[in-house]
Amino acid sequence: MMSEKMKLQKKSGNVVKDSLGDKTFYIITYIVLGLLALIILYPVYFIIIASISDPDAVLAGKVVLYPVDITFEGYEKILERTDVWTGYFNTIVYTVATVVLSLVVTIPAGWALSRKTLPGKKFWMIYFIIPMFFGGGLIPFYNVMSSLGLINSPLAVILPAILSVWNLFMTKTFFASSVPGGLIEAATIDGANHFQTFFMVVIPLAKAIIAVMALYYAVGQWNSYFNAMIFLQDETMYPLQLVLKEILIATESTVGGSGETILEQYRMANQLKYVSVIVSSLPVLMLYPFVQKYFKQGVMIGSLKE
Repeated sequence: MMSEKMKLQKKSGNVVKDSLGDKTFYIITYIVLGLLALIILYPVYFIIIASISDPDAVLAGKVVLYPVDITFEGYEKILERTDVWTGYFNTIVYTVATVVLSLVVTIPAGWALSRKTLPGKKFWMIYFIIPMFFGGGLIPFYNVMSSLGLINSPLAVILPAILSVWNLFMTKTFFASSVPGGLIEAATIDGANHFQTFFMVVIPLAKAIIAVMALYYAVGQWNSYFNAMIFLQDETMYPLQLVLKEILIATESTVGGSGETILEQYRMANQLKYVSVIVSSLPVLMLYPFVQKYFKQGVMIGSLKE
């Protein structure tokens, strides 16, 4: 808003000074945004410094702005375990498979729903909307997966995640608002069929929504553990989140130990909480810079345009 105002001033050749009210508004806005940024970023910063600080210092409340008695013992404990690396590999496989299958399903379906000429469009919209608000529950879901023979199968983790109705409607909105109808008509006049129009005209224009959908599905699957916890019985198939959960539970167990053992387990469990957050979140944080170019376009879907 401020930059647009300055551009208009430059075009007109007039230099208009901000009033006292404008300056006050800008100052208050910057203060509020700064406080919000601090509220969001400080917990992340605290987790980072707590993960490399001495557990006793963290428990004593000495770790506030900087790490105390830096130690990487927690990371050594986590990364020296083979089940963590197996969980990493499983999660990468599940995430990549989910993203590929999700894009194969979501992008064509979103394009089809965005077309006014789709036969039975109202029926399909209602068909997808109903599951957004009504679900069968865990027991019917488990019975369906069991009937399909997917218990203790990686497909039990992948298949339920390949379509999100929210993402489908977001994709539909993108195509309806961003792909000119005249461009589709021109392709049809040139002799392109539906498949040629989709792959040669629509897909090149959909890089933003493809990147955003890939990020949404990847983050959702990377952080997912519930389906794996319900349907997977073989620990070698566990995703990273479930492996870390099992490690934390095992570390916090104090049955049958002496006083010193219990204290040491408590100290280590406290540090492993922070280390687990970093270990599980780092790959997702590294992914974002590669798609941030398109992320802004994607999240602005449906907004007003000049």
